[in-house]
Amino acid sequence: MIKSVQSRVWAFDMEWIPDPLAGRLLYDLPEAVSEPAEIMQAMWQAGGATSENPTPFLKTVLCRIVSIAALERRVLPNGQVALNLMSLPHNIDDPEETRESQVVGKFLDALGEHRPQLVGFNSIQSDLKILIQRGVILGLRAEDFCRRPEKPWEGIDYFARGSEWNVDLKDVLGGWGMVVPSLHQLAVQSGIPGKMDVDGNQVAQLWLEGELRRIVQYNEFDAITTYLLWLRLAHFAGHFTNDGYVAEQQRVRDLLERERKQATRTHLELYLEEWDRLRKVTASERA
Repeated sequence: MIKSVQSRVWAFDMEWIPDPLAGRLLYDLPEAVSEPAEIMQAMWQAGGATSENPTPFLKTVLCRIVSIAALERRVLPNGQVALNLMSLPHNIDDPEETRESQVVGKFLDALGEHRPQLVGFNSIQSDLKILIQRGVILGLRAEDFCRRPEKPWEGIDYFARGSEWNVDLKDVLGGWGMVVPSLHQLAVQSGIPGKMDVDGNQVAQLWLEGELRRIVQYNEFDAITTYLLWLRLAHFAGHFTNDGYVAEQQRVRDLLERERKQATRTHLELYLEEWDRLRKVTASERA
């Protein structure tokens, strides 16, 4: 169960796709197979593609990270709580910012500088692993992020099993086999938006079509959903009172209302509409 709620929390999510360079380097492909779409198709075929599952999950080490999003909760020195929705790349029209080394490097640098309590869904086995793998492959340096105390209880440790600094909601709420829920299954039954117009299987095709903006938007949706589910679990665990939990949800709504007015975040209106719909449905059915 959740042991604590730290003064700075980042509920985060990442999106990745098969890396065409990995395909060229590791697969014995004919020279005629040179386009990213062709290389990805060959990687999926080698990964066990079927007619029912044409784009199977590949090892994370074979994939490149294209987007990272996080919703930050921070307790200010005066005791007030501030929320911030962050995503990388900041400017999808800048080729330099969209490079994987920039996306991964900036996130690792920010983690090392701010040392937040991380909250994810399948983050221990998936997101954290690909972050480290790609950081090594890209030749990045992340000394502050990697810093560990002599003993886990003596400081911030993102790597110790059961560490309160890397809360994996799937690990806390899941189990084995049929017991393991998806983020979508947990969220929608809790009155929280899950998957909407995009799901993870579409990310690679969106990237091939040059739709990085839609990927970042989808990534932000998942980060918000992860945060709202964490709030619900933290309330369940007693870290927020009933009134406090209501206030925390209102802070998220206020954040989305502010951010949706920005030209690059009008998509958050869709999230608010779906949130309202689900809350009404679940409230009426469980009244």
